[in-house]
Amino acid sequence: MLIRIGYDIAFDLPAETPIQVLLNVHPSLLPQLRQPEKLRVSPDVLVTYFTDAFGNTAGRLLAPAGVVRFENDAVIEVSGLYDDADFYAPQIPIQNLPSDVLQYLLASRYCEVDLMRDIAWQLFSTTQPNYSRAKAIAAWVHNHITFNYSLADSTRTAMQAYGQKVGVCRDFTHLAITLTRAMNIPARYATGYLGDIGVPPDDSPMDFSAWYEVFLGGKWWTMDARHNKVRIGRVVMARGRDAVDCALTTAYGVTILKKFHIITDEIKT
Repeated sequence: MLIRIGYDIAFDLPAETPIQVLLNVHPSLLPQLRQPEKLRVSPDVLVTYFTDAFGNTAGRLLAPAGVVRFENDAVIEVSGLYDDADFYAPQIPIQNLPSDVLQYLLASRYCEVDLMRDIAWQLFSTTQPNYSRAKAIAAWVHNHITFNYSLADSTRTAMQAYGQKVGVCRDFTHLAITLTRAMNIPARYATGYLGDIGVPPDDSPMDFSAWYEVFLGGKWWTMDARHNKVRIGRVVMARGRDAVDCALTTAYGVTILKKFHIITDEIKT
């Protein structure tokens, strides 16, 4: 299956501003690109690329005052299969986890594992210590939070989402990650493209999406508390502990969003 991916995003900057971006597909997906990415920045400024601490392709630039525009257009090939799952994938004892996975058990900026541990054990202690436990958490979060784009809050934490019972995909993801880590299952944040492929079209404007991955049976598995169903055509751009690590744009100054257009369309053959 071929998917056209890309975006047209513009910000108005009152002053010269350093910006960091995670606007490319994850490096692991580069072999699947059938039309390479080409990040274009207007006005033309130097973008310096590097690999961040979580293995994502990051760029940094010094944007001049005024309107700065980011554009990209690419074609990627995906399997066309639904997210993989295995309800018997076992939870691995902490002492047997790979060392690089341990960080995904800890509290992070938006995931207050220490504050929610008792809540998690009250809710999920009777579940089986395998994939079904992680799936039960995703389903519970899906039913606990009401999606409301108009109430999006970039500072809302998992604990706040638990109390307010409202949010957007990042809030579903943060709460599910926090409860999963509290049950001693490593969980990491993921963000990228997720179009309306294999599901009824959504009338809302296309956006980037957030989901998460859990480590069970020696493998990372995709989870999605926002939709609570397997999907086709996810394209990962970044992974990390939470939304801080996966922010697609981080500006070290004032920015005003002027345009936000995302493309995630299946190419019919």
